[in-house]
Order: sequence, then C-alpha cells, then structure tokens
Amino acid sequence: MSLPPPSAHPTLPEPETEAGRAGLAAVRADPARTVLALDFDGTLAPIVGDPRDARAHPEAVPVLARLAPRLAGVAVITGRPAAEAVRYGGLEGAAGLEGLTVLGAYGAERWDAADPVVRAPEPPAGVAAVRAELPGLLRESEAPEGTWTEDKGRALAVHTRRAASPDEALDRLREPLYTLAERHGLVVEPGRMVLELRPPGADKGAALTGFVRERAATAVVYAGDDRGDLPAYAAVTALRAEGVPGLLLYSAPEAEAEAVPELRDGADLRVPGPAGLVAWLRALAAEIPPVR
Repeated sequence: MSLPPPSAHPTLPEPETEAGRAGLAAVRADPARTVLALDFDGTLAPIVGDPRDARAHPEAVPVLARLAPRLAGVAVITGRPAAEAVRYGGLEGAAGLEGLTVLGAYGAERWDAADPVVRAPEPPAGVAAVRAELPGLLRESEAPEGTWTEDKGRALAVHTRRAASPDEALDRLREPLYTLAERHGLVVEPGRMVLELRPPGADKGAALTGFVRERAATAVVYAGDDRGDLPAYAAVTALRAEGVPGLLLYSAPEAEAEAVPELRDGADLRVPGPAGLVAWLRALAAEIPPVR
C-alpha cells in the first residue's frame, strides 16, 4: 500500500500487515508513550547528487514540530554526523522540537535540542589510517570518473552516483574497499550507490532500542529507506517480541532500481519518498489531539 498524494483532509492509511496495524493502534491509543524515529537522507530529505546539498523536505520540520509535543520522543537516527543532520535539517532552535534528539554516526554521536552539544567518543585510529590510504587505493583500483569520497569525520564514504555507470563503479570498488576496511578494523556499510567505511559497534538498531527504553515508550514508529536502516527494522521486530508494538515505514525511492528489497518487503507501509512521509506525518498529526 502506498500513501496517496497530500490533501487538505489527510487520511491515515492502514498498514498492510497485522503487526503494523497493531503498532498503529498502539500509537493511536497512547501517543504520549510513543517514540517516532526517522532516518535523514532519503527519508526526511530527498537524495541528491552531493550529500552536502541535502536539505530536509520543507514541510518536515513544521509537521514534526506539531507532533513532537504529543509524543514520548522524536529522534533522527542517521549515518551522517549529528551536527550535519541538525544543520541540513534546520532542526536547531525549531519551536516545538525542544525535546528532539539526533543520533548521528549510527548512534555513536548524540545531539539533544535541550543541550545542543554533540557528544561522541573519539574515533578509532583505523579511521585516520583509511583516510590516509583511500586516495591511493582509488587510483590503484582505477575508480571511474565521478567517484568521490565524503569525509564524515568518524567514517569515509565512497560515492559512485555521479559515475557514468554507478552500479559498475560500485562493483569495481567493492572488494578493495572491504579489504581496506578489514585491515584497519572497520566495517563497510553499503548503501544506494555508496560504500561507507566506519567503526564497528554502532548501528541504528542499538540506537533505536536505547532511545525507546530511555523514553519508556510503549509503541514505536520507524521510517527509513536504505540498508543502514535494516538494523532498526530488526530492532522493531525484537521490540514487538518483547511486547512493544511497532510500525515500520519504508520511504520508497522514485526509481525501483534503487529500492532495497529487504526494507520494501519488511515494511508495514510504503510511502513515496520524503514527500510521502511528510504526508503520512501530517495525517498522523491530524489524528492525535494536541496536549492541553
């Protein structure tokens, strides 16, 4: 099921799965004990050629600001550095989002609107070693024109979206990048036309589970679009088994070739990208009464 285009009178669609319907019912029954967590790129913000140009959908912050005071907590969980997500999302100082949390670098970094300082441990030495070796490795591997590296501070991401044949470029670089990461104690996070080399031990699933427990939530909604969101999907499944109902949203890309089958097939509801997610959030806000 996909969400219809936004309208003046939004209707919240029923999830396709029994577990998703139970999750939505729990949200409706007790929004004040519900956690809403969302990925950034491809979910709150459209995918763009250069990640530095990414910005949250223009209606994302206003609708989150409507919802946040009615919920137990709202978190953005992203592979980006937390400060980038805050800046590109326009999240700092937004009225209504005083309780917002951003968990960056897959949960290794934390920013809270109530105490806007990014807190994170120092990255392991392997990140600096990969940073030094990566340019030479790309030359030796004859990385196609258009391949470029994004330095995230705690991780290095190699993008191929700008290459003439992005998938072929990614295939060419896969083995040498995995070898480089393993040599320096890092892991590779695959994504849509990107391979990210980052420290192990942090993932969106652990970040989401920790946040749900921190807020003593009795229901959880998670929305994502890429492979890095799979641990969060698994976390919601595990929380369901513990008696915490959950709802999984898939922010589907425009091009089916870029779809992540595991997310598409595991979701309770599919929405058409960030615009579709915003429409769903707007419909949810229309159903949940304001705090009095």
